[in-house]
Amino acid sequence: MAYWERMELLVFIVVLVALILVHEFGHFVAAKLSGMRVDEFGIGFPPRALRLGKRGETEYTLNWLPLGGFVKIYGEDGAGSADPRSFVMRPRILQAFTLVAGVAMNLFFAYVLITAALVAGTPRALSADEAARATHVQLAVADVLPGSPAASAGIQPGDIIARAMVGDASFDGTSSADFSAFVAKDVAGAPVTLSVEHADGSMGSVTVIPATGLIPSDPSRKALGVEVSTIGVISEALGPALIDGAVLAWGATKLTAIGLAQFFAGVFTLHANLSQVAGPIGIAGAVGAASSAGFGNLLSLMAVISINLALINLIPIPALDGGRLLFVLIEAVTRRPIKPVVAQAFNMVGFALILLLMAVVSVHDIFRIVS
Repeated sequence: MAYWERMELLVFIVVLVALILVHEFGHFVAAKLSGMRVDEFGIGFPPRALRLGKRGETEYTLNWLPLGGFVKIYGEDGAGSADPRSFVMRPRILQAFTLVAGVAMNLFFAYVLITAALVAGTPRALSADEAARATHVQLAVADVLPGSPAASAGIQPGDIIARAMVGDASFDGTSSADFSAFVAKDVAGAPVTLSVEHADGSMGSVTVIPATGLIPSDPSRKALGVEVSTIGVISEALGPALIDGAVLAWGATKLTAIGLAQFFAGVFTLHANLSQVAGPIGIAGAVGAASSAGFGNLLSLMAVISINLALINLIPIPALDGGRLLFVLIEAVTRRPIKPVVAQAFNMVGFALILLLMAVVSVHDIFRIVS
């Protein structure tokens, strides 16, 4: 395994552990506040590698499988019905609070990550004033008109235009207005040669002949059929970032909820679109790409994953927090505890379904990489 691939794997493990530990820390704090007995807070999954210490009744451990973490609350498996500090003996509202706390912590962490990404700086479209104080300023293709000369030449949204040449004249600026003016010059239909950096990092050179009739408001004006935008990395002050971070986090949460609802609706109707879903392999690749693109990009991706982790855990499937929360609600309505053997059976079925879905998505990831 190459050095960079090892680093990508290490970054992926660190990201995964951080997001899961944040989730479990939410359960941990809520359980403590609810008067429940917390026996263990573990980093990683067993077998145990090291006992870090014990504070009060809670043991803190480091475990060999570095894929997250866990919190062991006494009685969460249905045992301990004689102990008033057992999970099952605490009021239903406190049980629900403890279960939801992990989700809430992931959503809050996503907000913190997005705010930090705004402060650190992330690539985005810039105004002329912003471009003057931004770093890594580039001219990016925002959209390509279908059937246009640019589309025929293979230019795609996300490509970076490093230079444009018409005969002896060249343009290597980053202003979208200046680029459009350069292309629109009366060059008698002369071809424009573009040096392009594609989204996958590869460089190429394409020749495009401007055409008229592409701009409805000015049909005589020559154009390539691309919409370009000046992009760059710019950071925000903490104050505005706190506000913008909340807006972006809320918007990302809504879009993620809609996407997950559509996906699982497709699962039940056998029309799920797996191209929009990534498993552990796909996420590892995305984390590696984001980390190489900059710290702000990595923080933004971590926020998206944290939101997904939160909302997926709310799905009422046994073995997830949402499934356990459903059991608590059923017990609150029926005023009778669900038999542990029944809960365990449903949890096993739910866990098997989750593993099956992960396997299917991972196989799809592999085929996507190979192809």
